[in-house]
This record gives sequence, C-alpha cells and structure tokens, in this order.
Amino acid sequence: MTDGAMDGFDVTACERCPTLVECRSRIVNGVGPTDADLLFVGEAPGESEDEQGEPFVGRSGDVLDDGLRDVGLDRGDVRITNCVRCRPPDNRDPTDEELGNCRGYLGTEIDRIDPAVVVTLGKVPAEHLLGRDVAVTGEAGDVVEAEIGGERQRVLVCVHPAATLYDSSQRDTFASALERAAEFTDETSGQSRIGDF
Repeated sequence: MTDGAMDGFDVTACERCPTLVECRSRIVNGVGPTDADLLFVGEAPGESEDEQGEPFVGRSGDVLDDGLRDVGLDRGDVRITNCVRCRPPDNRDPTDEELGNCRGYLGTEIDRIDPAVVVTLGKVPAEHLLGRDVAVTGEAGDVVEAEIGGERQRVLVCVHPAATLYDSSQRDTFASALERAAEFTDETSGQSRIGDF
C-alpha cells in the first residue's frame, strides 16, 4: 500500500497527488519518538510547515506546545504527524482523494508506533480516521475505538489548536482534551496509564 515510498516512518517519494506535488516545497513527515504513547494527527502541512519541514510549527504549533506543557508534557515526548504530508494550495483542506492517497502512509506510521492513543487535531483528521461526521467541539476529549489499517486503535477527538486563536471559548475545550490525552501516558515510568478505559 505504501508502494515502497517509505523509509522507516518517513515518506521519501510520492507523486500520487499532482496538485500537491506541484505546490509543495517538500514532503512533511511526522516528528517525535517512534515509540510515543501519544500520536497527534493534524490534517495537512500549512505554509510554515512546508517551509520548515515539520508539522505544527508557527502559531498553531505554539498553542500545541503550550498546551502540552500545561499537562506536564513536552513536544519531544509525543509524535506529531498529518493525514496528508504535502501542503494543499492556499492552505485549503485536503480533498477526499488526497486523504485516500496518503491513508496508507498514515496507517503504516500508526501501526509502527502503536501509540496508546491517537489524538486527532481538528475535524478533518477526526472524520478521516473515524469514518463518520464528527462534532469536534461536542466530542472533544471523547475516546473511541476505530479500525485503522486492520487494527483496533483508540482515538481521542480534540479541537485544532488554531481554533483557540480565533475563538477563545475553545481554549478550555482544547485544554480538557489534552488533559484527557495525558492520562494515557506516564512519563516517569514509561508505562501507559490507560486504567479502566
């Protein structure tokens, strides 16, 4: 399914989406530990991510970093990736076809990392991984099981960090979802605290 275009966790070459290939500066792969308890998934790289080659940099990345610190985690403690690894033009949402073209790469990354929970940042990744409509604000902090790449995986719904920049009422929702995500990791022992999930 990955057509030999992956080297470990990184996509090294892909020409499946001509519009994205033409628009991108680079393929933006996930960053962070390859054995992370928490895997955060956004929708696609934006302009800053395309320039720097790392997901969630710029203002949204700052919000995510601050939120992680508030729950006792560091960016280096978690893995961060996107549904689509190339920047869509004008920062538009990725199309269903683009999401489908990149799905195998994301599934392989999730399978290899085997996180305690996948945290979806925003509507696009939540709906893409859960395969249904998601009311992100109402479902933020909910943990559901989904089949990803033939395996059952816990998915935690979270609002996108950028939502907190445009709507201050989303800050508590975002913070609460991150608190819930932090329950799935224990940085002192390296063991998941999934408790009685």
